[in-house]
Amino acid sequence: MNSLFLAVPIALPVLGGFWILLHKFHDKNRMIFTETIAILTSLCVFFAIFTVDNTPVDIYSFTNNFSITLKLDAPGRLFAGMVAVMWPLVLLYAFDYMHKEHRKNVFFAFYIMTYGVTLGVALAADMVTMYVFFEMLTLVTIPLVSHYETHDSLYAGRKYAGYTIGGASLSFMAVVLTTVYGQSGSFIFGGSLGGDYNTTLMQIAFLLGFFGFGAKAAVFPLHDWLPTASVAPTPVTALLHAVAVVNSGAFAVMRLTWYVFGTDFLSGTAVQIICLVTAEFSLLFGAVKALRERHFKRRLAYSTMSNLSYMLFGFMLMTPEGLVGGLAHMLFHGVIKMTLFLAAGAFMHVTGNSYIYEVNGVGKKMPVTFICYTLGALSLTGIPLFCGFVSKWSLLTAGGNSGTPWGIAGVFCLIASAFLCAMYTLNVSVRAFFPVTGKDRYGEGSKVKEAGVLMLIPIVFFTVVNILFGVFSGGIMGYLEKIAGGVL
Repeated sequence: MNSLFLAVPIALPVLGGFWILLHKFHDKNRMIFTETIAILTSLCVFFAIFTVDNTPVDIYSFTNNFSITLKLDAPGRLFAGMVAVMWPLVLLYAFDYMHKEHRKNVFFAFYIMTYGVTLGVALAADMVTMYVFFEMLTLVTIPLVSHYETHDSLYAGRKYAGYTIGGASLSFMAVVLTTVYGQSGSFIFGGSLGGDYNTTLMQIAFLLGFFGFGAKAAVFPLHDWLPTASVAPTPVTALLHAVAVVNSGAFAVMRLTWYVFGTDFLSGTAVQIICLVTAEFSLLFGAVKALRERHFKRRLAYSTMSNLSYMLFGFMLMTPEGLVGGLAHMLFHGVIKMTLFLAAGAFMHVTGNSYIYEVNGVGKKMPVTFICYTLGALSLTGIPLFCGFVSKWSLLTAGGNSGTPWGIAGVFCLIASAFLCAMYTLNVSVRAFFPVTGKDRYGEGSKVKEAGVLMLIPIVFFTVVNILFGVFSGGIMGYLEKIAGGVL
């Protein structure tokens, strides 16, 4: 199949979103239309994964060396496949969650457009294309973050825009220089730099790219937008914090490091040390902030900041083991955090409560939701038989085998962060199922019950995937090892 087909799964949800904006749908018709677009897009993605080769194709040319070019290589298959599984399922959750909300046409229009733009990041063949979709991702998600149009949500939207557009401005220098001093910034395993260039200038460009793209991955000190954005509807925060925006940031850093600059150019330099130390500090800082946070979704947001830096740590080790661990955590953390955010959103939706102390005793009223939450929390902590253990163990061994002081330091940071993770996630489960006497908020007179079926389906699905990936991870890890070895 010609690579030109890759434009279809990108264009389909974007055009579908514009169609929703231009027409006033009744709830049922909008649900059918939006879910149909999402399913068709996912089918196109899976068809492309199995039939399209990795030959790049130009979709639109601005000028020499600047064009929109798509390619489906192994990392793109991983990211696109992950998005294609998650989006239709979370859309079901969104239908129930947003049932009584206003401005649903606008919400679902931008929600489905975000799907197409995220696929654009996954399927980009070079720096220019990825940068264009990266900026578009900010633009289509701002209305989602500020959807409620309250003071808090509008502030969150402005803050999110400031951080992410500012980050994109930092990364623009890396885009330009790698396009000029390379094979048009093409993604080639091992790097695509070439010609005569100033080494110091290119190292500075990489640093700007790391922090610029890393803004979406909530790397310190460009992280503050993430907990603020938790004011958005839960279907938004689940995708923002588990897949679309944050993973796009980590994915872009991986592309920049392994497919543009190359580890031969960066390994052992001060640039690598700066990035490693930043990732290590970020993952500890995020874990500490999560432990101190009392708002349910903001706690999970700080947890996301911490776990994104696990990925960055793996990528910046610049070893094949580190790349495997980073990619594995990108996939597995997405599954885990999707479960946790959807469970938190179900609790908030049903009870109208938002804080950790308000969870006390709710487990007996919402057992399915909080059993799934607990299994996700165990996985995020790194308990064996769950997928979180697989990726965290890979990162620990990669750090230990790196043979550098910064890699060894990262091992201690990962262990400390895992300990803090157990405290801030499992504390919620203990409160839900074993409230202190007199602190149970959901006694016999409480009318709280499980969320609707449409909300429970994705929660249970991602819980099952969490366990299956933990028990049967060999095939996935083998695929990632081939990516890290440059075989795929």
